[in-house]
Formats: sequence, C-alpha cells, structure tokens
Amino acid sequence: MDAKPVILIVDDDKNTREGLGKALHSTAEVLLAENGERALELLATHPVRIMISDMRMPGMDGLSLMQRALAHAPQLAVIMLTAYGSVDSAVEAMKRGASDFLQKPVELGELEQRIAKALRAVRMEEENVSLKEQLDQKFGMENIIGESAPMREVFDIIRQAAPTSATILIQGESGTGKELVAHAIHRLSTRSKGPFVAVHCAALAPTLLESELFGHEKGSFTGATERRIGRFERADGGTLFLDEVSEVDPGIQTKLLRVLEERQFERVGGRASVEVDIRLITATNRNLKAMVEEGRFRNDLFFRLDVVTVTVPPLRDRMEDVPLLCRSLLREFAEKDNRAVRDLTPDALNLLMQYAWPGNVRELRNTIERMVVLTRGDKLTLRDVPPAIRASVESRGPQPGISLSIGGQAAVRSLDETEKMMILNALRKCEGNKSKAAQELGISRRTLHRKLNQYKADDRPAGGDSTAGGKQNE
Repeated sequence: MDAKPVILIVDDDKNTREGLGKALHSTAEVLLAENGERALELLATHPVRIMISDMRMPGMDGLSLMQRALAHAPQLAVIMLTAYGSVDSAVEAMKRGASDFLQKPVELGELEQRIAKALRAVRMEEENVSLKEQLDQKFGMENIIGESAPMREVFDIIRQAAPTSATILIQGESGTGKELVAHAIHRLSTRSKGPFVAVHCAALAPTLLESELFGHEKGSFTGATERRIGRFERADGGTLFLDEVSEVDPGIQTKLLRVLEERQFERVGGRASVEVDIRLITATNRNLKAMVEEGRFRNDLFFRLDVVTVTVPPLRDRMEDVPLLCRSLLREFAEKDNRAVRDLTPDALNLLMQYAWPGNVRELRNTIERMVVLTRGDKLTLRDVPPAIRASVESRGPQPGISLSIGGQAAVRSLDETEKMMILNALRKCEGNKSKAAQELGISRRTLHRKLNQYKADDRPAGGDSTAGGKQNE
C-alpha cells in the first residue's frame, strides 16, 4: 500500500493555512507552520515530500525558506504562493529551485493538479536516486565476493529466496557481511524499487528502539513534541532489516510478533492501527535457538523469523576466498584513496592467508585499506602487513606445507606453490579421497580437479596411489 504523502503548508495567514490544510487532509498527511522557523523544525523531523509556502511572510520570507529547505532535503518539491500579478517573484522562485507556483487566492482544483504533478516528479526522482545508490554502492551479489563452497551455498539460497515474500534470518559472526546479504536479497526481490530500511537493534535502548521502530505520537512521553514516523512505516512497500535482532527487549518482541502476524501496529502513545506492507529480514551473530531454550527469546517469534535461514561463514572457513577479497579490496581502496597500488606480493598474500581473521571480512577490509594508504610502493609487500597480524601468524608457527619467514630472510613459497602444497596435504590426510579432500579444503570437487590439472600435481597419497582395492576413492 502507498502511504499518504506528507505535505507542509507554510503561511502566516491562519485562515489560508488552515483552509488549505482541511482541503488536502483526505489525500495527504498535512503539517502546518506559521513561519519559516517552524517550517524548518518540521522538515527536520518529518519525511515531507511537498512544501507549499507563501512568498511574503514576516521574518524569513518564502525564498529564504525554500533555499534552506532544499539544502536540507534536495528532493523536496516546493510550490510557492504569490500575490496576484507578482510574476517576477514567481520567476525568481523557479530559478532558485521551486517546482511550481500559484497565485493567490488559490483555486483548490488547480492546487490538487499541481500537487499530483509534483508528487509524480518526486517519486521519479526518488526512484532515480535509489537506483543510483544501488549502482554506486554495488549492493547486490556482485559485492559479495567468494568462490568457495560455503559461499556458493549462500549465493544459491539468496537466488532462491529473494524473489519470494519469505521472512529471512541471516546468521553469522560479526564482520561476515550480513547486511550485504540483506541488501542483495532486497535488490533481487520484487520490492527492489521500494525502500530498504535498516535498524541496528543493539545500538538503542529498549524505549528508544520501540519509538524508532513504530514511531510515536505527540505528547506520548517527555520530549515527544511532534509525531514521529517509525522505521516500519518508512519501509512500507519495501524491506525492513533488523540487525542484531537477538538484542530486542522481550516487550518489543511481543509487538514484533503482532506485526508479523497482522501487518499492523500502533505508534507509541497512539490508538489508531497503522497498516504496513513490508518484508522483514533479520540478522544475528548469536544462537537464537539456544536463547529460546534459555527463555531469553520468544519461541513463537523465533519460528516466525526463521522461515529461511542464510548462514554466512566466517572468513577462516573460506580461506580460498582471501586472494579474491584482497585484490578486490586493493582495487577499491587504490581508487578511493588515489594510490598507485597494483597488486600484492606472494609472500604478503601468503601471510594474510595464515591469519585467523577474528574480525572476518570487516577486519580484512580495514587491513587492506591501511596497507594501501601506508605503502610506499606499487605493490603491497610483507613489510606492509600490520605488525599485530605478523606477530599472530609467527606465534602460531608455519602451517603444514607453507614456509614463511616474518623477517623476510628465509625463502617464501609463491601463492601457487602454497596452494599446491595445501591440496596435496589434504589428499594425504584423506588418503586420496578427492571428495573428502575437497570438503576439507572448503572447495568443490570440480575446483579440486581443476587445481590438480593446473599444477599438474601428483595427487597420489604418500605410500601408494589413489586407488584402494582396484576402486578409485571418491
């Protein structure tokens, strides 16, 4: 459903102001302001789409108000009201950014036509901005990098679930990219032209979170000087993403359950039910099922959220993707920070592949940006790797099949050599069983065969060939 557009009427004449408000009340949510200062306050706290303002007002005039309003909200449509015969003023207003103008006394039929025209323009602009943001930020599958088996499973679930209306729960450690997955689901869904609204539940106290989610009415609590539209209403027609849903207070869990069941709620301090059409995606880095068993999360809400589950693997479980991620991030930050960095040396990449990455992709992202910014050459070298990461890897000691020297004195294997040794070690460990070795490495059997052909590797385990009893191990 389409929510009523919010229209702000600014006029120092009470009769004009209230008359226009009553005339538009049935088709829009109308806000009234008697001067420019009050209008700016309302613009800062409400999602106003159209402002209708008198040109001549005491204090801040209409042109000054319009300039300040457009600086705050560039997509705002402004219709100026001018006195009869003030053509020059109307032309000046249009030059400075007004969408349209009308002469007083206002003919209501004509005003409604101008509003409809302005709304069409606003909606088109909003769609263009939304599309540009999606393209600029590359929210979609193309921004989730990975070729490992765990990531291919994530991609498959996204492709299957995105076009449906199913509620989705995204699980994964902090820094794994859960919000990127939520954006990808939204972009590939039938709601992609609608808004994507995110709320980070752990960042807000329960009382603030309730108001943030559901909005509040004027006077509902101390400091509630105006009605506030909540995130559920802002997401109407699109997707609402609740990050760290495990931190939601039990009282708000009850209200969330009702919204999912009935698709309606009341604002804080309000009595009227508000209906919304949203798709809910939630995320958590905790075990919700365990929280249910401990009585810290509602069982019925859990089953409402856990319709489709996407589990984003930690980076340590998909180390095959580290080279892809490193090179993609290097290109991104070299362009962003205007640095002439082209690649990583094999020894630097080897070292990064041995680190456990407790902060996952977020930590890798910050590390690569730091390296790009601080390097003095056109390649990231072992010397550019942060000391804490070097110390962590050194304390663990060299991993099987990999020869590393933090100080740079000993020979360091190339990336291809390292990868080959890891594959051969996995085959030995699995006694030549390629299916098990591929699972051990976190890659597909097809990828394993391709790598073996690439390196022309002898895939026989130590002490024998890859057959047992005349039958090849699979």
